[in-house]
Amino acid sequence: MAPLRSPGDRHALGGLRVLDLTTGLAGPMAAMLLADFGAEVVKVEPPAGDPARSRPGFAMWNRAKRSVVLDPASEEDHTRLAGLVAGADVVVAGPLDEAFAPITGPEAALAANPALVYLSMPRVLDATPWAGGAESAGLLWAHTGLSLRQSSFEGGPIDPVFPYMLYMHATWGAASALAALVERQDSGLGQVVTVGGVHAAMVAASASLLIDARAPEIKANYGPGGPHPMYTRYRCADGEWLFLATLTTKFQHQAIDVLGLADVLHDERIGGRVEAMLLPDNRAWVRKRFVEVFESRTRDEWLATLREADVPAGPVLSREGWLDSDRIAGVGMRAEIEDPERGAVVMPASSINLASTPAAVGQPAPRLGEHPDAGAQWEPAPRPRAAGSPKPGPLAGVRVLDLGTILAGPYAGTLLADLGADVIKVETPTGDSWRDRGMVYIRGQRGVAIDLRAPEGLEAFHALVRSADVVLDNYRAGVVGRLKIDHDSLTAVRPDVITVSITGFGDAGPFSGEPAFDPLLQARSGMMTSQGGDSEPVLLTVAVNDVVTAASAVLGALLALFHRNNTGDGQHVWLSLAGTSALAQCEELIQMAGRPEPPIGGRDYIGPSAFERSYATADDGWIRVAIDPGSLGALVGAGLLASVPEDEAGLAAALEASMGALPRDAVLEALRSAGVPAAAVRRQRELAADPEYERAEIFNTLERQDGPTLAPGRYARFSRTQVRGTLTPPGVGEHTAEVLAEVGYDDETIMDLAARGIVTLGSPMVLRAMVAYR
Repeated sequence: MAPLRSPGDRHALGGLRVLDLTTGLAGPMAAMLLADFGAEVVKVEPPAGDPARSRPGFAMWNRAKRSVVLDPASEEDHTRLAGLVAGADVVVAGPLDEAFAPITGPEAALAANPALVYLSMPRVLDATPWAGGAESAGLLWAHTGLSLRQSSFEGGPIDPVFPYMLYMHATWGAASALAALVERQDSGLGQVVTVGGVHAAMVAASASLLIDARAPEIKANYGPGGPHPMYTRYRCADGEWLFLATLTTKFQHQAIDVLGLADVLHDERIGGRVEAMLLPDNRAWVRKRFVEVFESRTRDEWLATLREADVPAGPVLSREGWLDSDRIAGVGMRAEIEDPERGAVVMPASSINLASTPAAVGQPAPRLGEHPDAGAQWEPAPRPRAAGSPKPGPLAGVRVLDLGTILAGPYAGTLLADLGADVIKVETPTGDSWRDRGMVYIRGQRGVAIDLRAPEGLEAFHALVRSADVVLDNYRAGVVGRLKIDHDSLTAVRPDVITVSITGFGDAGPFSGEPAFDPLLQARSGMMTSQGGDSEPVLLTVAVNDVVTAASAVLGALLALFHRNNTGDGQHVWLSLAGTSALAQCEELIQMAGRPEPPIGGRDYIGPSAFERSYATADDGWIRVAIDPGSLGALVGAGLLASVPEDEAGLAAALEASMGALPRDAVLEALRSAGVPAAAVRRQRELAADPEYERAEIFNTLERQDGPTLAPGRYARFSRTQVRGTLTPPGVGEHTAEVLAEVGYDDETIMDLAARGIVTLGSPMVLRAMVAYR
């Protein structure tokens, strides 16, 4: 179908009209991600403005938008808002102003504009379970059960020092809305897309949401470096820290050799199995041996030795200076914008790079009400034709070839599969070495195993490319060229193909060949030191850079697909973990005159203040609070304070005593009755039993060797094109014959390729439990 409006020539989303009705972080940033690629975004604000205007991040999350002030008390403004809704292609909505709800609620908006993609971004799911309903990374983290999954000294709840969950909420919200727009290009119909904070938590922490409800919950008191002695940080002789990132068998054995620790591997307690180092009885003594070795030399000496042996490792640095570093410059991730209210603002640019229709980052955030006539020229959207049959996902009919390994690449494939795409995991005849441990990141795909180095294997892959819309990889820079599967090579096979590449430090440049596992970017970008503060650097249990890159890769692929559907032209898209490391701590990295210092964590960080932190309760539970300093009287009325304390230390001591004397649910009820925002720090078994999670299909059930296990279900909700069913991981080559037959190979040819080891004909994957590695 032809687009409802002709796109602009230079931008992937040129001509797209977006109405941003949100405040705070996640909603505005989702709209910003669309504005970066040419969408016209009108931000509607109340007379007092978005409360986040005082935050440093506002300058970034609202760049290139136009601000309109509408007063809920004005009938004229109600009419104006109705016109904006009728003319928009996308509405981004959070919690609604009750006065405007008859116009901007999803049912009313779709009735007025059936072609509208309505992106609803609730704080949690349908209702916010804390008083006031304000956006809060700390409360969301507690409610979704992830506070207790972060590795720490004591195993209690940990607060994230930067709100990467909200940055994920923005990224995945934008990607899901764009999936609906791609579907609309075919059907002409809009729909409601719901991406709540719980969905963001699912995308961010899928591995932590593999839950065996029958098993006892394991306390995450592994220490701030996590449980794996070969995937953690070490202090060297000069007091500086490095991160050893040997996640795969090849690198692990190389590291053991260069560190002189072969005796550890061959100890009878380990038996030659690196996996045995993760067992509780072995962790302490194995870690002690590694600590002793790294303490024998300086960091620079160790990094040089490890680099020479091709062992992935990198320095643990502070976040100061990261945005001005050569590595960030190398991926074009630093932008400087002259803001009319804030002066020069240095901020992260776009982490998504489209070769033909690149992002345009240069326009500042608007002054409040700066554009009173914005959107006035929007004409009502054309009425779509009659609805056809609902599709099983907004991307039904889109085929993706996923060449990814380990995490970011394969996970992008799984996210695309949950949006309805036919995703084919293409791997070597022996399979991706990390597929067992990374099972959660390859679900929903079909498995094809081909030797791309063999001429017949490359020919078979080219046959798949001719049938595909998107080819995705996360090889080291230069590998796709050597394999002759780079963008230029593949356009000779299919001229309009879209290729998406994920690297550590970009496709080219002096740092492109460096190893780049997620924690190496956590270490280098300052994530670890900002979380650890004056204590030890902290390995974030969530693979922040990998998972945000995966969601961003989906957004990048869909931007290119949307553009191709309008123009017929494919293009190359690339992303880097380095770029993501800036996006995922964007407000913390922004530079402007007079900005407050970004927060710094500490040992087992439970929150930034007595007002914003977790408190233990009498029944071994925890409550995370977000107290307005002006509401302490309500805590007195609720019986949690005898009187208003004189200082913050007194407040913390009083609340520790009062909450520590009561069971968790009683404390939570008292806080709710007093109107104080608070959330229970939930355990995994509580998530598994949550009826709201069940209604929203947050979990599906996978059958493992040792019994059923809950796994993440739907990552977003679509009112008209919802995917159904459980995403399961494929076996190595499980679907090779099926897929090759679809592209014209006969049985005799397929069997001959298998007999010569060029392809593997496999069977379904047997799922087994794995010991946590981070």
